[in-house]
Amino acid sequence: MELVVASVVSFGALLATFCLGVYVFVVRKYSFWRVRHVPYVEPELPYGNFKEMGKTIHPAHLSQRFYEQYKSANGPGFVGLYIFVNPVLLVTDLRLAKRILIEDFHYFPDRGVYYNEKDDPLSAHLFAIEGQRWKDLRAKITPTFTSGRMKAAFPLVLGIAEQFCEFLSEQYTSNDVVEVRDLMARFTTDVIGSYAFGLECNSFRDPQNEFRRIGRKHFDTPRNHPLKVFIMKTFRGLANRLGLKLLHDDVATFFQSVIRQTIEHREQHGTRRSDFLDLLIRLKNTGSLEGSNEIVGRLSGDEIAAQAFIFFTAGFETSSSAMTYTLYELALNQELQQRARDCVMEALEKHDGMLSYESSKNMLYLDQCIYETLRKYPPVAILERIVTKPYKLPDTNITLHRGMKIMIPAYAIHHDPNIYPNPSTYDPDRFTPDRMARRDPCAYLPFGEGPRICIGLRFGMMQARIGLALLLKHFQVLPCKETDVPLTYSPRAFVLTPVNGVRLRLVKYGLHESSEP
Repeated sequence: MELVVASVVSFGALLATFCLGVYVFVVRKYSFWRVRHVPYVEPELPYGNFKEMGKTIHPAHLSQRFYEQYKSANGPGFVGLYIFVNPVLLVTDLRLAKRILIEDFHYFPDRGVYYNEKDDPLSAHLFAIEGQRWKDLRAKITPTFTSGRMKAAFPLVLGIAEQFCEFLSEQYTSNDVVEVRDLMARFTTDVIGSYAFGLECNSFRDPQNEFRRIGRKHFDTPRNHPLKVFIMKTFRGLANRLGLKLLHDDVATFFQSVIRQTIEHREQHGTRRSDFLDLLIRLKNTGSLEGSNEIVGRLSGDEIAAQAFIFFTAGFETSSSAMTYTLYELALNQELQQRARDCVMEALEKHDGMLSYESSKNMLYLDQCIYETLRKYPPVAILERIVTKPYKLPDTNITLHRGMKIMIPAYAIHHDPNIYPNPSTYDPDRFTPDRMARRDPCAYLPFGEGPRICIGLRFGMMQARIGLALLLKHFQVLPCKETDVPLTYSPRAFVLTPVNGVRLRLVKYGLHESSEP
């Protein structure tokens, strides 16, 4: 009996010691910002300051809350947060953002994105990989996005956009309500499917085709719960050892198979196309690009598949969202829509009525509309960087240690009334050349900034510009009873995603029908 009692007492003492150790550990971790006299948000176990994220509030709006609470002209330019028990720095000052993204980039070259090259090779793409591997791959891929190569890709994108407008004219009447987000996604699916994978998807006529189905599964039903993704990003080493994956197995298998079969077919038959995949194949076989004698290094089959996949991931969602929200805002602002259409028609008239690469570059007001859309609805709400070597914050005694996460809240900056007066108002005139030249480069971050700026921004802009130009040429876009004003966003989606979609009406020009919603 005494032995049992002694065992119970011993176990109780051991448990108490363990609990005390955990308590001391947590208290010590949660004192990180306090002992350094940094303004911070009081954390809550076990989530730190991110209990609501992915459940009741989108990361864009949660980061905006922190930004607005702690941004001050006399403040240090940052606020301390916690993800679980790990300290995180959220930047509230553009000067500090510029140091992190541009001037002192060598301290912050990595995003800290989770990837698992061994078990999930498509996740090891340019957006995620780090260090020298990222630097080398970036050097190989960058020449595929020059102005000359975008000009060569223009006819391919234009052909799909023309087919898309023909489909809309055949399929819908002026009384039909269309879900614009789905339509724009089908358009970008076809463009990316053709340019990055060499596939003729025709997803606007066949929305159930395999490429569209797999793409929707990847975007609409992520493999992991947001909390699990959070853990994968926070404890990346452990997640890798456990073999955790980001992609569904059938999604990964589909994309790898498509790339492998397309490469084999083109190499066997000597097929050439002016697309992204063709350029990657040349890098695979020769280590250089056509028209260049510079040897940048060969790509492996897995590297090609991963780059094609991230091109699809980034180009599909961001461009379709930009087009969707531009049409939504122009539907609600008919005067601005008319200005945008006049800009398109004037550019076409100067080029014999043809939409060409040259005429599209003259649609300045349409570009301003796209820029303003990307301000109001940035595709990446928070830019993240990882400290790779100790960094002393300017004008402070605070040193950030290796491995710490930095957050730059792009959405909050874009909605700061001190930078953009009346930020909820859609105003393309914020982006006249003169006003853009006078603005701090880190006040506008839809593509990021610095050496890790989005490599495909030229293609994304070209894709959106062509699609919107043809839509505005042929259709007036109108709101309807089903149009949500304001929009409500899903807290779980990575990008700002309206819960009920975006429903509008498309009235073809030349039809004498009522333009009333």
